[in-house]
Amino acid sequence: FPPSARARPARGTGPGCFGRALAGAEGASGKTLVRVFLRGGADGLSIVPPVGDPAYRAARPTLALAPPGKEGGAIRLDDVFALHPALSPLLPLWTEGTLGIVHAAALPGATRSHFDAQDFCESGTPGRKSTADGWLNRAVQRATGPDGAFRVVAVQPTLPRMLVGDAPAVAMSSLGQFRLPGGAGGSSAFDALYAQAVDTALRTTGMETFEALREAGSAKLAQLSPANGAEYGNAPIARRLQDVARLIRSGVGLQVAVTDMGGWDTHVGEGTEKGQLASRLAELGGALAAFARDLGGRWADTRVVVMTEFGRTARENGNRGTDHGTASVMLVLGGGVRGGRVVGGYRGLARSELFEERDLAIGTDVRSVLWEAVRGQLALRDASTVFPGFSAGSPVLG
Repeated sequence: FPPSARARPARGTGPGCFGRALAGAEGASGKTLVRVFLRGGADGLSIVPPVGDPAYRAARPTLALAPPGKEGGAIRLDDVFALHPALSPLLPLWTEGTLGIVHAAALPGATRSHFDAQDFCESGTPGRKSTADGWLNRAVQRATGPDGAFRVVAVQPTLPRMLVGDAPAVAMSSLGQFRLPGGAGGSSAFDALYAQAVDTALRTTGMETFEALREAGSAKLAQLSPANGAEYGNAPIARRLQDVARLIRSGVGLQVAVTDMGGWDTHVGEGTEKGQLASRLAELGGALAAFARDLGGRWADTRVVVMTEFGRTARENGNRGTDHGTASVMLVLGGGVRGGRVVGGYRGLARSELFEERDLAIGTDVRSVLWEAVRGQLALRDASTVFPGFSAGSPVLG
């Protein structure tokens, strides 16, 4: 298939026009890396369906989305690919070039076990179960950044494997329910870490950051309202990304944030423009769009990587679903992304092109995309210190 065409960014669209009043007034400048993990094996062939591939509809007689322009149809991106209609809130980001898509992405040494695949995605060492720490913790260990309590945060109940290691990190279900080890919870727990952040600001970044921190603290960060007309909704992923935005806007020195979203293991009744998968995508797309709008001018310093442990089978199963596969899609959003295009080395769904005659073949190593984000946001230079044995190639999305 030919390289996908890049969309021409349209003036006056996207989060760059959502308002910049917060930029420069919300604390110390700095870049933030956000990783969103879709647990269960998200179906990349429905998220970004290859509607221009002649084998697509034959492989999925009941699950294939209607062509672009038809009722309930996919949204055209280029001559090959389209976007699931439930992700339409992301179109302004695509148009302005701050959303790029990597298709046919996976780790080498494919496994169709949820446990093993997620473990390898989080350790960054595919095929090696003995790795003690996570790839993102290794990256933080080697990066310079603010010396504050909120530098690395997981907005989910437990610390994920990728943040395990020598670099300190905080896990919280939400800002409103945050608890410290030992029992302190709610505002008292936040105040304890907030005091550390204020002290760090006074010592390292001066009065401007301190004023922003004081303002955020007086407003009780967990109640900080969205900016620029952003509307998150009540989905769990929306609430989590709203908390990440609160931390970024408050200027407490957030450098890395991670969260996850379950419900992507669609063996039965996956659906098309409506149904199980569409509902999850609507939640994800709405949350990401609100996050970008909420950040305003800070969106340029933020990069979001959305990934999953593996894709689904090219052909649908007998239950109008899909089974565990190999390659899937990654969404990359934010500053420094040369978006408005689909990349990744997609080879097609003809049986001769499939991995083991059943799965979408790997066109891009997931680590290439992750390393590109780490290099851009954390200013690291040696990929092997984060992903042992891995050598970075040419840029994927800039």
